[in-house]
Amino acid sequence: MEVVTQALQFILSLSILIVLHELGHFIPAKLFKTKIEKFYLFFDPWFSLFKVKKGETEYGIGWLPLGGYVKIAGMIDESMDKEQMKQPPQPWEFRSKPAWQRLIIMVGGVTVNVILGILIYAMVLFAWGEEYLPTKNVTNGVAVDTLAWQMGMRDGDKILSVDNKSVESITKVPYEVLINKAKSIQVERDGQKMDITVTEDDLSEMIKNKYTLVEPRFPFDIDTVLPDKSAAAAGIKKGDKIIAINNASTPYYQDVVKILKNNKNLPVEIALLRNNDSITATATVSDEGKLGIGPKSLDNYFTFETREYSFFTAFPAGINKAYETFDGYIKQLKVLFTVKDAHKELGGFVAMGKAYSTTWDWQRFWAFTAFLSIVLAIMNILPIPALDGGHVMFLLYEVVTRRKPNEKFMEYAQYAGMMVLLALLLYANGNDVVRLFNK
Repeated sequence: MEVVTQALQFILSLSILIVLHELGHFIPAKLFKTKIEKFYLFFDPWFSLFKVKKGETEYGIGWLPLGGYVKIAGMIDESMDKEQMKQPPQPWEFRSKPAWQRLIIMVGGVTVNVILGILIYAMVLFAWGEEYLPTKNVTNGVAVDTLAWQMGMRDGDKILSVDNKSVESITKVPYEVLINKAKSIQVERDGQKMDITVTEDDLSEMIKNKYTLVEPRFPFDIDTVLPDKSAAAAGIKKGDKIIAINNASTPYYQDVVKILKNNKNLPVEIALLRNNDSITATATVSDEGKLGIGPKSLDNYFTFETREYSFFTAFPAGINKAYETFDGYIKQLKVLFTVKDAHKELGGFVAMGKAYSTTWDWQRFWAFTAFLSIVLAIMNILPIPALDGGHVMFLLYEVVTRRKPNEKFMEYAQYAGMMVLLALLLYANGNDVVRLFNK
């Protein structure tokens, strides 16, 4: 059911973005009296799920959810309608319009995606604000994972900065390290400032094994006890605090997790604090390293901060958020091609679907939809034939040289662009399949 919920959110988000993107082409084309033959959500090779003709345009929904399209008369596009292009140009065709009008038509989709991303971000910030855990408020220091330990960090270190630049939110530390290809992390240990070196190999390992490097340390006060699990059978209750396992002190949640993972399928003796009384319980750890218990949320231990926005202040904040997304994604593309083996972590539709909540969370849904809108704008403006950016590239050439590219050349370029996109699509989604089987 969780997978279905994620899939439905992804399809809804994709549908919104595709329809509005294509409207970005459709509306200026109509304004310039260009004939639109088809307007489709999703692709419709061989057949469509739904279609209706109104005026000169066929509106429909395809069965292949890889995108959508508007078929503009007299334009070499993914439909590869060569027969139409053999006929003399007609006044209502794309190829008959001035270059500046064709340029506006082609950048319309990307423009809509940018504006949409800004508007959604603005409304998310207006409705929910922006909550974060300041790095300075993580007073117990951080727990480090295997990679961070190998780099020289230790449990209890307090994060000061990354490349000597302060990081406002603790959750952004791994992002800043990876996206900006950091060379060092500054920490405080036992009152002393230390520099932790970050190498290219560290970045590669971070991507390959999904390391997050650090997380806030906090006590394990039990908030959830699942029925029919070993903890419930052992008499462990909500409100209990785990203070030791097998006589090893566990002052923090992460200490408990580590010990349980090292005792899979084995019985463990757990020391608990219940209403100021010390008690013990014996429970068997599952093969996943769990007992069937969950801790209290972080806001019970840390002071979070929330930036709240009025309707009017939300818009400049939305522009800033969209810019941060744009800048961050460009840096991610750079990492993809400059960090060893990073391309192997490229994901397709499964990876994107997993980014949504397993429950219907409107805040996360709209925030990720805004992110995808900016990403869609970036990807579509890339100068690759078959994408909007490819058409824009040829139109700019025409504006500068006052000569149209040869239609045969345009046709071959379209084929080449489609092959490149198909290869990227197969590679990204192939990575998803490989990861599913390697679980």
